[in-house]
Amino acid sequence: MSGRVENKVALITGAARGQGRADAVRLAGEGADVILVDVCAPLPGVLYESATPEDLQETERLVEKTGRRAIGGIADVRDAERLRGFVDDAVAQLGGLDIVVANAGICIPAPWDEVTPQIFDDTMSTNVTGVWNTVIVGAPHLVRRGGGSIILVSSSAGLKVKPFMVPYSASKFAVRGMAKAFAAELGQHHIRVNSVHPGTVNTPMGGGDMADAIGAAISRYDRLAPMFTSLLPVTWTEAEDVAQAVLFLASDESRYITAHEIAPDAGVSEF
Repeated sequence: MSGRVENKVALITGAARGQGRADAVRLAGEGADVILVDVCAPLPGVLYESATPEDLQETERLVEKTGRRAIGGIADVRDAERLRGFVDDAVAQLGGLDIVVANAGICIPAPWDEVTPQIFDDTMSTNVTGVWNTVIVGAPHLVRRGGGSIILVSSSAGLKVKPFMVPYSASKFAVRGMAKAFAAELGQHHIRVNSVHPGTVNTPMGGGDMADAIGAAISRYDRLAPMFTSLLPVTWTEAEDVAQAVLFLASDESRYITAHEIAPDAGVSEF
């Protein structure tokens, strides 16, 4: 029995660990070869540990364990030319590209009056320009392939504003809009573009010092605390749960779904 993305090739950014790793392993488990990109270096201003080259190597190992091929490379999604060079070379090695998952992103929570210009610039350059670069680098390969699926990872904060995250919310609404805009123009090439909107996910970005920072911000104005509540009685979801939504959008099961949002967020965007 063939997998749901059998013999397809997927590009995934932010792939060294967490959500990107879960996406890579899930797609590989259903038959895809994967191109893995991560900066593998300290991220600007974040409160959680950054991924390392060893993390990226582990993701490669986990993909290869499924029997599929993996090509990993260190690149900052903000550096379009470096990203293009690596992706073009990897696509040549694997014979094409069918799926793009723009997953790389950062989050730096802070009350509005503690957000510095640097925090705003770092968030927008990574979460918006980085996603733009990923599509611009990847989409031409899908055009040559005759079609494919592009999945932009936004957030529940791209459907419903999350307090104490002004730059993050702005960036994730932008990603949502970008998905719709790209879907309009790339549809002529049989390329679908959709966005995924997770809630709090059990990854390094979702806990530890990040949770403490949000808690400290809430203490300044606790009226907004319920905005972080989900409809389902859970504290967070797992990266593998979000990866199921990514797989669905990558597969032909969603072949007529484009310019839409899928929110594996336990209902937090509707609370």
